[in-house]
Formats: sequence, structure tokens, C-alpha cells
Amino acid sequence: MAVRKFKPVTPGQRHKIIGTFEEITASVPEKSLVYGKRSTGGRNNTGKMTVRYRGGGHKRKYRIIDFKREKDGVPAVVKTIEYDPNRSARIALLFYADGEKRYIIAPNGLEVGATLLSGADVAPEVGNALPLANIPVGTVVHNIELRPGQGAKMVRSAGNFAQLTSREGSYCVIKLPSGETRKVLSACKATVGSVGNSDHALEQSGKAGRTRWLGRRPHNRGVVMNPHDHPMGGGEGRQSGGHPRSRKGLYAKGLKTRSPKKHSNKYIIERANKK
Repeated sequence: MAVRKFKPVTPGQRHKIIGTFEEITASVPEKSLVYGKRSTGGRNNTGKMTVRYRGGGHKRKYRIIDFKREKDGVPAVVKTIEYDPNRSARIALLFYADGEKRYIIAPNGLEVGATLLSGADVAPEVGNALPLANIPVGTVVHNIELRPGQGAKMVRSAGNFAQLTSREGSYCVIKLPSGETRKVLSACKATVGSVGNSDHALEQSGKAGRTRWLGRRPHNRGVVMNPHDHPMGGGEGRQSGGHPRSRKGLYAKGLKTRSPKKHSNKYIIERANKK
């Protein structure tokens, strides 16, 4: 995976940096694993705008991703590596020995033709999914479950990885990309390796229009609004004082919003690194 930087022949290409797509081997998704995705424009089921600055963008088809990896003991061959407009990572199409097809998030180093497995007794190799109890300490993993059989919830975006650092009874201690260290049940599955497309963080859109293609509209700062519209609005001239707040008046910088009674607090050993 690498990135392309463009010559400044137009204003939009002056700052444009995009991925090379060199690892992608198919341009059309598997028809049985996609369905049309309806765009919400930031509206909820009653039509009320609940998220601002969303709308427009290119039409997308949703690819059904297998986050559970519950086909234990059935070998699967990687048929293609594909682009997915719904996530930053690439996806891989697996052909299982019993004829079933499934998409997974493509880990770093996965190539077409590789054979993958899932289950308690498989080797801890890149792309294989197995319970944390069977993964050696120090291994880099992604696609981590929080409850056994629930499906992967953590470490799924491009270039991310977590590390299995130790074991404590029926729990494994995992260091997450944020710097947080927490306990996860040893029966939960994880996939060995890091998520592919690691250069995604280096990309730059180059122009406002490319951000619009992704469905994001221009974002207005609260300080340029009127008092009627935002707590930080109003004032003569470029008035900018007081504490940064959200539109509902909550402090936007430094205010802790996590509930002190949250059930998962007892599993967190060390909080995320402070910037």
C-alpha cells in the first residue's frame, strides 16, 4: 500500500494525496453480498435532523461483512481484495470449501490465493480468527469481540491493531489503538494481524468537492452564528471569548461525559492516552 501525490496542475490537485489501489483485484462486488444503502442525510425515522452537516454524496451499496467468523474448521480461499465505500479498510472475498462466500476486513499482508481458517485449534497466522485464549501473548490482533459470539466490535478501521499483553484468569489484557488497556473475556474471538490500508491516514482530499462526494456538507463554527443559533454566537465584530461549548451549552473541551456507573468501567485498567 502506498499513496499518490499529484502535480499541482489544477488547484484541486495541488494538495491531493490518495491511495494507489494497487492491491485491489476486483472492480465489481459479489452480487449476493450487497444491498442498496439508503442515505439518511442526518435525519432520524421521524425526519428530524439529528446530525448536522450531512447530505448528498455518491450512492453506495452496502457490503455484508462477516464479523463473527463462526465457520470453524472450514478452510476458505481469498478470491479478491476489494474497495469498500463504507469503511476505510479494504475487504477480502472468501470462498469457503462448502461453497459459501463471505466478505471479511482484509488484514495487512493478506494476498489472493491465501487459505484462512477460524476456530479454537487453528494456527495464529495472519487472517485466521481464534479465541483470545489460544493466541500467544504479544500477538498483534484486530476485529476483537466484546462478548463471545457477538461479532467483532473493536479495532476495525484502516491501519489499526491491538496487542494482547497478558492474561488474568478468564480474561485477556489488551492494549487498544487509543492507548487504553482493558480486559476482554478469553472466549472472545479476534483476528491475527493488523488491519490493511495503513496509509489511509496520509490521504488528503485536495478540494472541498471531494469531501462533498463522501456526503459531508460544510461545517459552520458556532462563533460565527447568532446567539439564537449557538451559545458561542453573537457579539460585535470578531468576538470570541468564554469556554468552547456545544450547541446545547455543554463544555466542548475537557468535560468528562462518560457515566461513572458504566458497567464496563471495571474492565478498563488504564484510560486512553491524553493528547
